[in-house]
Amino acid sequence: MNAYERVMRRLAGGTVDRPPNFDILMAFAAHHIGARLRDYYLDYRVLCAANFAVQEEFNLDIVQAISDPYREAVDLGLEVVFPDDGLPVKQRSLVEDPSDLAKLEPIKPSEGERMSDRLQAVQWMRENVGGEVPVMGWVEGALAEAADLRGDTPIMLDLYDRPEWLKELLEFCTEVEIEFAKAQVEAGADIIGLGDAIASQVSPQMYEEFALPYEKRIFDAVHEMGALARLHICGDTSRIVEPMARTGADIIDLDWMVDFRAAVETLGETPVLCGNFNPVTVMHQGTPEDVREATLYCMTWGGPRAISAAGCEIPDGTPPENLHAQTEALWEFGRGQAA
Repeated sequence: MNAYERVMRRLAGGTVDRPPNFDILMAFAAHHIGARLRDYYLDYRVLCAANFAVQEEFNLDIVQAISDPYREAVDLGLEVVFPDDGLPVKQRSLVEDPSDLAKLEPIKPSEGERMSDRLQAVQWMRENVGGEVPVMGWVEGALAEAADLRGDTPIMLDLYDRPEWLKELLEFCTEVEIEFAKAQVEAGADIIGLGDAIASQVSPQMYEEFALPYEKRIFDAVHEMGALARLHICGDTSRIVEPMARTGADIIDLDWMVDFRAAVETLGETPVLCGNFNPVTVMHQGTPEDVREATLYCMTWGGPRAISAAGCEIPDGTPPENLHAQTEALWEFGRGQAA
């Protein structure tokens, strides 16, 4: 059973040899092949090489064209600096004043330098492992994209001070993300992940008004293209687990702060839940036995369709033996299910 078959059967509730592994590796993947982070962010060939290497080494069941949150924003005009081997740094907000919204113009993904680079990554992944390993593209959620363009603090104030204007910005961002998602599906993505980290910082009521409708519209477009949708919101989303399910996401990542067992009891088996042990204290700082226990716990309580992953990105410098321990635990779980 290859990774593609494993994932698709798992999502359909069928029998698999072990649960799939959907860990997110970015900085770790780049350094695993001796690449600089700048090259990982800006050169699709490096991103693909890193993904192929960690997928093979650690038996991941996905390759992911995910890097940083600024692809769309840079192509829209945001100034971002990419240090040789550090995280990208935004220089200043693009929408500093509400009147700046009128100056924004959408750009075709194929014509944006950074968006087209991701399209090339998806296409190369498809050409090399398509049908054997699922290929995942990535977009920002509208609220997250708005924060990239305007800044986290101004966006939080906009929720109260100018909610109708904010919805205009969210409409613009949603259309950008829909076009980017569709272009990645056309390039060969089986799954589109959507990151909306700032959504964990707002109230449940505000999530339902300023995040959920736009996430759902993006996922509706993904489904119309025949691809699957994965929702990833970093942070404690315990208060919004139920409305997150109403986005239409096929797969929902839960960060480690969320009680995985309680979330499964709330939502049942639809959508598929992915997670969710602590990537720092368990995966980065823990022992292989810690990883084994955490992996088995999540899969035991996750139900017959759950997917394994740390709650968020695997930290750079994580001991490789801990990543191997996760895979070994998944095989152990699979053998137990078959017995």
